[in-house]
Amino acid sequence: MKPTRSLTFSLNLVRSYAPKYPRPRPGTSERPAYHAPDPLINNPKAAVKTLEEDNLTFIHRPPPTAPSPFSLTTAPTSPLLQSSITPQDGPLPPLSRSAPKQAPPRMSDEDLEKMRELRRSNPTLYSRGKIAKMFNCTQSFVGQVAAVKKTERKALIKVRDQGHDANREKWSEKHSIVKAIRAKRRELW
Repeated sequence: MKPTRSLTFSLNLVRSYAPKYPRPRPGTSERPAYHAPDPLINNPKAAVKTLEEDNLTFIHRPPPTAPSPFSLTTAPTSPLLQSSITPQDGPLPPLSRSAPKQAPPRMSDEDLEKMRELRRSNPTLYSRGKIAKMFNCTQSFVGQVAAVKKTERKALIKVRDQGHDANREKWSEKHSIVKAIRAKRRELW
């Protein structure tokens, strides 16, 4: 006998997977809480001492940080990580960076006075760079110790800018446009 259509449809509604229950149904008691076994009692290295008259139990176990023969930090497997017992007799590799520069010795008062005198006498001939080479110091140090008067400094800057303008006139048109665009962009920073 051939099943009818309604019977076939009802057979398809039967679940073919496991039901949600036998877990506790809603409203019933929950599962009991999980109780992990006591790690002190189950430790094979633990020493247990029981006092019968006081009903006390003392459990002593060694610390878990005791060195292990299988530790990779105390006994690394790579020979590169093992500490070398014998000192190296060969030459050492070069330093990764150069040794820090020693501060230049303090300049004597006579040298400072001579520096000021040279700079005052002819600032165009004795520029900061030239004096710095003569006395083996930095240009900024010369500028601090032997500063030129403000009026003379403006005149020196004016002469310097005239030399720069003369060099700028030699630029091509394209180079001048690129420099002008760069200067305009810098203004907008």
